[in-house]
Amino acid sequence: MFFEQFYLTCLAHASYMIGSEGGAAVVDPQRDVDIYLKAAAEQNLKILHIFETHLHADFVSGHKELAARTGAKIYIGAQANAGFPHVPLTDGFEVKMGAVRIRALETPGHTPESVCLVITDEGKSADGKSGQLSAVLTGDTLFIGDVGRPDLSKTHTPKELAGLLYDSLHQKLLALPDAVLVYPAHGAGSLCGRSMRAERSSTIGTERLTNYALQIASREEFTAQLTRNLPARPEYFLEDAEINRSGAGTLTELPPLPALSPADVQALLQQNTNANVLDVRPGDAFAAGHVPGSIGIALSGQFASWAGGILGIHSKPVLIGDTDEQIEEARLRLARVGIEDLRGYLAGGVAAWQKAGLPVTKTAQISPQELNQKLREGSLRALDVLDVRREGEWQAGHIPEVQCQALDTFPHGLPAVDRDHPVAVHCKSGYRSMIACSLLERAGHRNVINLAGGFDAWHAAELPEVAEQLAKA
Repeated sequence: MFFEQFYLTCLAHASYMIGSEGGAAVVDPQRDVDIYLKAAAEQNLKILHIFETHLHADFVSGHKELAARTGAKIYIGAQANAGFPHVPLTDGFEVKMGAVRIRALETPGHTPESVCLVITDEGKSADGKSGQLSAVLTGDTLFIGDVGRPDLSKTHTPKELAGLLYDSLHQKLLALPDAVLVYPAHGAGSLCGRSMRAERSSTIGTERLTNYALQIASREEFTAQLTRNLPARPEYFLEDAEINRSGAGTLTELPPLPALSPADVQALLQQNTNANVLDVRPGDAFAAGHVPGSIGIALSGQFASWAGGILGIHSKPVLIGDTDEQIEEARLRLARVGIEDLRGYLAGGVAAWQKAGLPVTKTAQISPQELNQKLREGSLRALDVLDVRREGEWQAGHIPEVQCQALDTFPHGLPAVDRDHPVAVHCKSGYRSMIACSLLERAGHRNVINLAGGFDAWHAAELPEVAEQLAKA
């Protein structure tokens, strides 16, 4: 059996290819499908089957294009009501491909149509014995250290989905042997869960012992915990799910991206102060000088997820980068989450903007030691240090007496901080805090400071911090 995991860091998304005796199946394909065609060609495999474990909400899937280019059948849960030709998956449905069997388990909970796929290799091992090695591709039902969030449906309440998820986990997945390998559709950082571990595979036995959600004994308590303090749901999630229900168009259908002059971009910003100008350069380059009112989301991190969550898929941004390669990469990543309608890009980037005599905004940066000294001296009020990490990160350890509001919530309302007073912003590493700084600047804050290196650097410097349980004492 051939088996490969394709991990897309930008979306914390895992897709898979399984092959046997000349045939292949792809599970949960990303939007740009050439990687699967290339892998299949290298392994002398023909893609015959495309499986979707559910209607993905955080990215646009490439199932329709991959099917058109290969002639493969698409399989998806019967409850998806998919609008493209497909085979509906129900409990026990099997596909046999050479020495491999792929068996569907209906596992509603993350979404009503969610399925998991049990993979069994019936081929002979090197010693002549039957392999019978099994894995389960769990989609967003079971993650490494977590389970799927239950609030991504228009037809079911979070409480209803959480109850279904408990049943799916305990009646279906935990009924599998401990040795069965677990391969989920997402990893750490994805908003489809909230506390995933960094590993990209596990076993049923390991998750049975270590996954917090599987330790919850009763259905009632599970439902209560799974629906409490859910991370903010990006607005584009439900829209992407609908795109996937009908199937997205091919990437080759996207028109050429217009080149805009500095005067064009300046006129756009003057006509519409809410126009989205998206700077994709590294955070330090953005801090050194950027177009006033632009939003800085660097390509180096989970760019597509943050762009989708902050901007929304109907945002029509203008891109700013240092190179044509950055612009092309940004466009592809935006298309992966459904942002396809772009106004264009700033020709020549910030250098051309400055050459045209137009002003730039600079974002001050501060070291952990400098920030700590200012806090001790009272140069900055503690309230004006803003932590934009998520709740779990905050609880594990934070700077004493600072305000916390996760970046995920910014589209629903910016933090209540004094525009005329300095505000130092931090996250874990500095990636999210630079996004937050740009949003505050865009809203009129003129004294925004980024904590270089984030809380990681603060912790490494052994500066004062407190865990949530200690803060409550």
